[in-house]
Amino acid sequence: MSDTRGATATPERDSGGRGRRGPAGWPARIALFYRQVLAELRKVVWPTREQLITYTAVVLVFVGIMIAIVTVLDLVFGRVMFSIFG
Repeated sequence: MSDTRGATATPERDSGGRGRRGPAGWPARIALFYRQVLAELRKVVWPTREQLITYTAVVLVFVGIMIAIVTVLDLVFGRVMFSIFG
């Protein structure tokens, strides 16, 4: 196996880190980025309305349970601290 550490992945870059194409290359890079974003968005599996409602309900129930747990712990620790220091 050959060691590729330190090798540059893009041969078109010089030692300064800027592309050799200069300022004319930035519109092409923006267009490439936009095309890649659209390609990734096409790969996304969007949930159905029923799945979205189910996931939202699960999250709300979980948050409600966590609120209840934190509230109970706060009340218990508050009373313990008040009985010790108060």
